[in-house]
Amino acid sequence: MTALPVEVQCAHRAPLRRETRRQLGLVLALTAAVTVAEAIGGYLSHSLALLADAGHMLADVGAISLSLVVAHLADRPATPRRSYGLLRLEILAALVNGATLIVIALGIAAEAYRRLRTPSEVHAMLMMGVAVAGLAANIAGAAILHHGHEHSLNVRGAYLHVLSDALGSLGAVVAAAIIMVTRQPLADPVISVLIALLILHGAWQLTRESVDILLEATPGHISLQDVHDRIASLPGVRSVHDLHVWTLTSGVVAMSGHLVVTNPADNQGILEAVQSRMRELGVHHVTVQMERDPTCA
Repeated sequence: MTALPVEVQCAHRAPLRRETRRQLGLVLALTAAVTVAEAIGGYLSHSLALLADAGHMLADVGAISLSLVVAHLADRPATPRRSYGLLRLEILAALVNGATLIVIALGIAAEAYRRLRTPSEVHAMLMMGVAVAGLAANIAGAAILHHGHEHSLNVRGAYLHVLSDALGSLGAVVAAAIIMVTRQPLADPVISVLIALLILHGAWQLTRESVDILLEATPGHISLQDVHDRIASLPGVRSVHDLHVWTLTSGVVAMSGHLVVTNPADNQGILEAVQSRMRELGVHHVTVQMERDPTCA
């Protein structure tokens, strides 16, 4: 299908860069390597903690793979059929990742409950060695994605998965240390519950923000009343109605509205003034309908 002209596309392109895809690919390789190491280490040490974390990380490998695929697809040009391209795949991926993290947190809590009832003996030294290696790799992965997670929900989903992996490895390290000192295996499930709660908190925030974007809610950092007042206070604007502000995808905020103007000859000047005031709020995609009298679509 024919792509739209470049000048039409540029207003809708998310700030996805080749560097982001390279970072996701590197983190995917690290996560997959740690997953294999923890699975083998868990089997050899009879550590349910490591095996559970390996299963957790296997799910994260799938989630990060999804983020990487979406990062490629979302950067494709717009077409006449999809005038915004595939930008919103990023939000869908974030929603899937958030929901997956919630399931993982609940799974960790359920496994912790089972181990509280039936503690099992583990080889703490081997468990410690594997967990420390996993923690180092996960910290490296989180550092790689740290900058990008502030600008992209898709990257933030992958970042939260890596952070949850780091928490799982940290929990295994602490549990192994406690078991080595006290010979008490109950430390493992107790710490796992705390980690599950931390994962659940971040996952809920990611899921809620993704749902808000899909429902085209007003971004949390923008007041719709402020937008209205900035436009209504412009000379020549009598009133503002049918005003909407929403997020297309991470970093791309749009606004549309109807303006009743006193003199149609001032339309161009008013439009430029509206665009200027919206840029101050971080809104760069502005669609305005000028009217002499109020109309409703």
